[in-house]
Formats: sequence, structure tokens, C-alpha cells
Amino acid sequence: MTQSLYDQDFYAWTQEQANYLRAGKFELLDRENLGEEIESLGKQQRQELRHRLGILLGHLLKWHYQPSARSKNWKYTIREQRREIERHLRDNPSLKPYLSEAIALGYEDGLDLIGQETPLDPETLPQACPFAEEQIFTQALNW
Repeated sequence: MTQSLYDQDFYAWTQEQANYLRAGKFELLDRENLGEEIESLGKQQRQELRHRLGILLGHLLKWHYQPSARSKNWKYTIREQRREIERHLRDNPSLKPYLSEAIALGYEDGLDLIGQETPLDPETLPQACPFAEEQIFTQALNW
């Protein structure tokens, strides 16, 4: 059984598929693998949102539960993640209906971040996100 270009050289396969699309040679497209790759791109956008929310929520938890340890680094990480999430949602507006689920999943990752980076025990913190969307995305961080 011979391997397809998809299995042998993924980059070459992507270039070939792009050329076929541009040339209108639809009969030559590797529809099965092309469909899977396009679905994968969509999943990556959801993963990106969850990942950034995990970082943001972990830092908001640190900010909230360790006020004496607040740092400039935390503040700027929160600002950066808020900005990047806003851009990501602006670039992918169809992710907005997924936001509440992404917050719940990202919060689990935020609890893991707390366990890794602080002396706090994540088991003693709320197991569901305690922050409203306004707090997550816009609330000022008062020093």
C-alpha cells in the first residue's frame, strides 16, 4: 500500500490542495483529508480561546486570593490575555456562543495554574468560575 502525499509530506500536500482549489480542479482535491484539516482548524480556534481563558482566570484567581502577592507581572498578564481574547473573539465572532462553556473549561485550567504556581490548594477554591463576564473581561485591577 503506497502512502499518499498527505502522509508523506504534509506541507507539500497543503500546497497542492491550495493550488487545486485556486485552479478550480475540484475533482483532484483530497476531500476526506481536506475536510478533516478544515475541521481541525476550527477546533484550534476553540482551543486557543480555552487556553487564553485558563491563563486569564488563573491570574484573576491569584489576584483575588493572594492580594499581598500581587505583582506587576500578574497585572500585565491579565491585561494581555484580556486583549488577546477580545481580538480572538473579534476575529472569530462565531465563537461567542461558546464563550460560557469555554469559561467553564478554562476555569479548570486556571485552577491547575493556581496549584502549580501558588501555595494555594485549588481544592479549597470555588470549583465553578466565581467571576461574572464583566469581572473577567473588564473589571479594573485596583492596586
